[in-house]
Amino acid sequence: MDDPKTLLCYLHLVVNIELVQWFQEEYRALRPRAPIPPIHVRFYRFTSLNTTIRLREGQLRVSLSDLLEGAPEPILRAIAHILIAKLYRKPIDTNHARRYRRYTTSETMLRHSERIRQTRGRKRISTPEGVHYHLEEVFESLNIRFFHGLLGRPMLTWSEHSARRLLGHYDPAHNTIMISRVFDRPNTPRYAIEYLMYHEMLHLKHPVKSRNGRRCVHPPAFQADEKLFPELDLAKAYLKTL
Repeated sequence: MDDPKTLLCYLHLVVNIELVQWFQEEYRALRPRAPIPPIHVRFYRFTSLNTTIRLREGQLRVSLSDLLEGAPEPILRAIAHILIAKLYRKPIDTNHARRYRRYTTSETMLRHSERIRQTRGRKRISTPEGVHYHLEEVFESLNIRFFHGLLGRPMLTWSEHSARRLLGHYDPAHNTIMISRVFDRPNTPRYAIEYLMYHEMLHLKHPVKSRNGRRCVHPPAFQADEKLFPELDLAKAYLKTL
């Protein structure tokens, strides 16, 4: 087995056999009386930590992100438990859930996931220039008012469609703020679009961090800064109408 390719194939085969065995053991623990179906586990080049399990023609087919390739055995066992429990609507063991959450929200994994999204993911960029509002002008005016003009401007874009569910979003992997095109109309109050932009700008100032295995998206400092927006209540009331 001197050939590197042959050795690599052998190692992948060994890892896959172990993975299938762990899935079988977790299946038996969750469904002790049911016969274990054939289980197929593969790693795929996803752009995030995707994990899926499907029952097809009496076989379990599992797809794991290659970001999890090389993860410790307890983590892969936790994934097996969680996927099988969800598929068969069984209670998820809190220890498995906590173990998986801590691993995937660790600073190392978050940085790795972000790099993968940058290299593999595609971000659809429209334009910051709207019919009634120009996002760059909105950003710069808020930057001067609230951040002393020191906040670096990311990529700004209107959404492709007039989305009413995702009104605004900051994507750190592509350093992009997206605002729903539903706000680019003459009857949209200026304070509404300013609040949306201000909220996403705060994500630049207060990046997402992990605490005790949980992602902290809106830490206390973020919330305190958000309250500095003068028309906060008016803006939130307007957003509810959408």
